[in-house]
Amino acid sequence: MRGWRFAALLAAAAAAGCDAVNPFATAPPAAAPGVQDAGPRVAVCYNPLKTSADKVRSLAQADCFDNRVAERVDTDFRLDNCPLLAPGRATFVCRPK
Repeated sequence: MRGWRFAALLAAAAAAGCDAVNPFATAPPAAAPGVQDAGPRVAVCYNPLKTSADKVRSLAQADCFDNRVAERVDTDFRLDNCPLLAPGRATFVCRPK
């Protein structure tokens, strides 16, 4: 009986972990001192081994409003921003067209 519970718990954790490699929106970093952005910033956490640059850009574009264009301005891999399975954080500025 005990082994069945462990197997069920392991299966549930594995199923939940599948979403951990999918890219998702996150908080963007602030601009460096003296840098004036042409619009709001958006960011996406992603796994560079699993997610194409086009997919990351399309997710960022979906977060840009008012007919703006997402332009990538930075990428970092700090694990305090994104989880281990999606360690990349791509930062975009939503620039006017």
